[in-house]
Amino acid sequence: MLETKTEIKAEAEIGVFERFLSLWVGSAIAIGVALGLLFPNVFAVIAKLEYAHVNLFVAVLIWAMIYPMMVQVDFTALKQIRNRPQGIWLTLVVNWLIKPFTMAFLGWLFFRVLFAEWVDPQSAGEYIAGMILLGVAPCTAMVFVWSQLTKGDPNYTLAQVAINDVIMIFAFAPIAAFLLGISDVAVPWQTLLLSVFLYVVLPLLAGVVTRHQLKKSDRTDALSKFSYQMKPVSILGLLFMVVLLFGFQAPMIVSQPMIIVLIAIPLLLQSYGIFFIAYGAAWKLRLPYNIAAPAGLIGTSNFFELAVAVAISVFGLHSGAALATVVGVLVEVPVMLSLVALAKNTRHWFQHDTH
Repeated sequence: MLETKTEIKAEAEIGVFERFLSLWVGSAIAIGVALGLLFPNVFAVIAKLEYAHVNLFVAVLIWAMIYPMMVQVDFTALKQIRNRPQGIWLTLVVNWLIKPFTMAFLGWLFFRVLFAEWVDPQSAGEYIAGMILLGVAPCTAMVFVWSQLTKGDPNYTLAQVAINDVIMIFAFAPIAAFLLGISDVAVPWQTLLLSVFLYVVLPLLAGVVTRHQLKKSDRTDALSKFSYQMKPVSILGLLFMVVLLFGFQAPMIVSQPMIIVLIAIPLLLQSYGIFFIAYGAAWKLRLPYNIAAPAGLIGTSNFFELAVAVAISVFGLHSGAALATVVGVLVEVPVMLSLVALAKNTRHWFQHDTH
């Protein structure tokens, strides 16, 4: 089938834009920190614009990232997933049987053993708790961004996210309580359910309606042209969110650089370790690349809105647990971009690719 001029142009221009994405993100981090230090009151006001611990500005930016990807979801293709369930099972095993426990182990290893001389016991316990909350909250919204950047299968990614969201509603509190060693983890159900509704259900419905309308169009390339026009919106949404997140935390980054580094080290090991476990297992299972890449990334990324909200509600706004979850937010985007690049550069490993 011949490609339209629009499709060829889209692939060329978006490829150039994405090629320097790490540079744009690095610039966004620097701009965010600078603006946060210069205009702290502005970011303080923005930070207060939230409902059930869900920041409204962040919600808008996540929508900007996710909506264009949801337009690509083809529900008629979802039925094919039952013919290749290995990717779903891999995601579930990594997210719920491996990731929470490796995060808890790394937290204990670094803050009870390796960093014990530099961190007091109470703070160490709170940092470990924050790391555990990150480990028990697999990503929901941002997975669609990473999946798109790796050219993953949007339909399969949707299925992976949907199943994880359902499990998270029932499994988050028991696993967190077990690993934290406390009997009553106060799960902010409003935050959990509202986030899933805002970041998955509503964008999906909007994408379905948009796709249906574009399919009804007289132009055969209406859908591909719309996708081409909207892809930069996703990247810009990501960049503005990076500016916002780093602007929120700029004073903390400057005032506590050493403790942020100490927390970041085990988080980095966890992120890369989980990716290699999932990605390597996908290669061993001979999954196609467009399923293997998102499967590796979905366990690596975290549902930071939920983790931060729980840390604040259980341990307090200025606790070490809250700080650890925020550091998780700060390291996630650079780490995920590096893993996206790694996945794209190792695509040739998956010779059984379906593309």
